[in-house]
Amino acid sequence: MSTFLGMPATRAGRGPSPDAAPGTLGGVGRPEDPLHWGASFPDAAKAALENEQLRRNLGNATATIRSKRARVVGEVPDWEALRDAGSAIKADVLARLPELLEELERNVTARGGVVHWARDAAEANRIVASLVREKQTDEVVKVKSMATQEIGLNEALAEEGIAAVETDLAELIVQLADDMPSHILVPAIHRNRTEIRDIFLERMGDAPADLTDVPRELAMAARAHLRRKFLSAKVAISGANFAVADTGTLAVVESEGNGRMCLTLPETLITVMGIEKLVPTYRDLEVFLQLLPRSSTGERMNPYTSMWTGVTPGDGPQEFHLVLLDNGRTKVLADEAGRSALHCIRCSACLNVCPVYERVGGHAYGSVYPGPIGAILTPQLTGEKSDLPYASTLCGACYEVCPVKIDIPSILVELRAREVELGGASPDTADRVWKAAMKAASFAMADGARFRRAARVPRVLRAISRHGVIRRLPFPGSLWTRSRDLPEPPKQTFHDWWAEREDER
Repeated sequence: MSTFLGMPATRAGRGPSPDAAPGTLGGVGRPEDPLHWGASFPDAAKAALENEQLRRNLGNATATIRSKRARVVGEVPDWEALRDAGSAIKADVLARLPELLEELERNVTARGGVVHWARDAAEANRIVASLVREKQTDEVVKVKSMATQEIGLNEALAEEGIAAVETDLAELIVQLADDMPSHILVPAIHRNRTEIRDIFLERMGDAPADLTDVPRELAMAARAHLRRKFLSAKVAISGANFAVADTGTLAVVESEGNGRMCLTLPETLITVMGIEKLVPTYRDLEVFLQLLPRSSTGERMNPYTSMWTGVTPGDGPQEFHLVLLDNGRTKVLADEAGRSALHCIRCSACLNVCPVYERVGGHAYGSVYPGPIGAILTPQLTGEKSDLPYASTLCGACYEVCPVKIDIPSILVELRAREVELGGASPDTADRVWKAAMKAASFAMADGARFRRAARVPRVLRAISRHGVIRRLPFPGSLWTRSRDLPEPPKQTFHDWWAEREDER
């Protein structure tokens, strides 16, 4: 028995520790559509909230990343100017995308690379599988890549008898567990180190028998496992953080060095890149190489920044293929209100500050793009009705930390409005109650006296509040409290407080 990529399954006498929690190794499986899978967000979020271990894992990890980010961002006196510059460069790219893509193709081709254009996931997967088969190999090594996750490349290659081995430590953990990533930057953020130890013991064929959950031991076990893959692989597959139009240069930034191994050792390199990852000039990289590490990992610079331009005889891969992926991006580009979602540089800063993501994790979003950016990007890429735009408090924290100033809250409001116009993703009953509530509010707010009387009504709910919140209300209030608490109403309204203040004078 094996996992979906032929990884070894449980070996006799080598399962998880006896005190491992039931279901520790159970992942969410590999969905048919990486952009749309699982239960609806409300149902998935409710289930996630009941998983206390998940909430602890997420809370600890996101708090640590937030703290590191705040510290290194605070060191940069012109941080806001950098954000403005990053946003401006991305806006320029989208305004000139066709010509910049053609310029990139010319320069990659002139330097010995081969450019392929893929309209959708199926076409991209066919191109990559064909290129790998030409090399007569049944195994490739991979650099962490959101684009290849988006198109389900690993699964497509597996159907062709080709095993794609993830070399990023967190991606390897997710792969071994037959799981899905739950974070853009830290795919295994929902796992703690004891769970990771158990996954290695059960699924990694060459894990030491006495492996503990000490981080260094886990890293060394993965290193030994992957080193053999690096030295034998003929083909590597990567994504790209940036592509420079005027030179044909590709760039990958990472923290472990596995990307450097993949990008230099194999004979053939295949890069799958979303068409929005362009920058016009080499100098533009200066801005993003300051913004990205601080926003993502809380580091001043990336430990490994690898750049390559086409093919260099005798140095690195001697065959380079660049697959330019659309997969709905031109549709997003045509959307004036939502196109700024394509500014995203996949730093994940918005996930780390989002109060919704921190409590439910990435799997609840049913997409490889979770969190605030996923809530706006996924519905636009798929063009389907979605409840993801409602997966937000609209607190604005995501906009405050976005290094390229994507106004995620405004796009969420726009997408919500479109869902309402299309009939919405909400149940009919909730929709009718919502419309009735809006009519009632409109009636009350149209007259000052009515509004003041209406504002006093919620005070009766103080009788059923506990510890400052109300957790259950009868219908129709239950439509609210079934998924969130209601703050306890104040003892007096602002109008009453103001009138009392005036009387005291």
